[in-house]
Amino acid sequence: MGFNIGFAPVKVFITTILISLLSQVALTEDDQSTSHLETIVLGAGCFWGAEKEYAAIPGVVDAVSGYSDGRGVSPTYREITQFRNRFNPNNHAEVVEVTFNKNVLSSEELLRHYFEGHDPTQINRQGNDVGTQYRSIVLTTTTNQAESARKVIDSYQELLANAGYGTIATVVKPLVTFYPAEEYHQDYLVKNPNGYCPDHSTGVKFFASESMPQIDNKNLLKGKQIVVIEPDGYCPYCEKFREKVSADYQGSIPLSYRMATQLEGLIINSPTWATPTIIFLENGKEILSHKGYMAPDLFYRTLGAFKLGNSEAFKVAFNEGTDARFCKEYEIFKNTPDGVFVDKLSGAHLFDTRDRFNSKTGWLSFTKPLEGSVYRKADNSYGMRRIEIRSVTSDIHLGHVFPDGPNGLPRYCINATVLEFKERSELSRI
Repeated sequence: MGFNIGFAPVKVFITTILISLLSQVALTEDDQSTSHLETIVLGAGCFWGAEKEYAAIPGVVDAVSGYSDGRGVSPTYREITQFRNRFNPNNHAEVVEVTFNKNVLSSEELLRHYFEGHDPTQINRQGNDVGTQYRSIVLTTTTNQAESARKVIDSYQELLANAGYGTIATVVKPLVTFYPAEEYHQDYLVKNPNGYCPDHSTGVKFFASESMPQIDNKNLLKGKQIVVIEPDGYCPYCEKFREKVSADYQGSIPLSYRMATQLEGLIINSPTWATPTIIFLENGKEILSHKGYMAPDLFYRTLGAFKLGNSEAFKVAFNEGTDARFCKEYEIFKNTPDGVFVDKLSGAHLFDTRDRFNSKTGWLSFTKPLEGSVYRKADNSYGMRRIEIRSVTSDIHLGHVFPDGPNGLPRYCINATVLEFKERSELSRI
């Protein structure tokens, strides 16, 4: 009886000790799982592009847009953008809270990315964005981050001075409070797929091997050219333009890529800090430009205006016009050598001379297009029921298809003015 009475308190005591030990072990494991994570708050102008840029750096775990370093101003987008706060020194700055794995990415490496990604010599602005909310600022959460910031600034100041830039204006101070921005600002570039990424970088790199190469622009000074301005870093809109537009572009007007610091010798009036910016040049001088992502339909309509002007070809391509019978282009193309006809804007292959026949209608006629090159669309204009043919790549109007071709085959009646021709021997050299 005495043994049993004494056992219960002992059992409770042991159980209590075990729970305490297990709790300590769990706490220790939790501390170890997060001890490698640090946060730092960075301001480099508009936070939309900066957030995406930081998130793409290996070792960054999270990037959150927000506001910080203000006094007496509500930390909301509506308040910080009020005109009365535009030059208020107590206004909040647009910043990004960056959480990173310090075992993968050191604070010094992250800060090098930060300084290379904007112009730290500008005061209360980045490019066309002007005001105290756009100031360059580093808000640290550890003494090591503060030391790293001072070290990086000293190194970068020397490099910037050698490149002709002025004094770094970036403010470095300990973080007091970070206020996350409204939900619609988070992942803004993902939520707004047809915009642009601001690129205010100077092009000055910490390591010479990473410096932007010098580009010879002599070829861009001749004839019509297309130049796409991209940043040195990641830009989702630029990636989308490459995938949706330039990957399929084979047109006769050359398309080149440049960074904003590689435009020497060109006469460009548009701001070049937005990426992508698509510039249409003639003899090195800007004729047309577009800031931000261009969907294929807008790109090819702009290209059509640039290349074709107010011509019959433009009216056919974009206003569903029709060539005159036996027009000049028809007479040129009706007896070409062996080859293919291509989209006049995109350069995509559309029709093969092996499928061409003389329909005696005064328009180029084919029994079929090249596979996947065109699509059909109902056309009930002018009181008629027809089937329109359009180019897959550029979406320009090509003509119509009728069921009265040779031997029961279709007749693709195509406007010659919206085509170009390539001999087969020329294709084999490409």
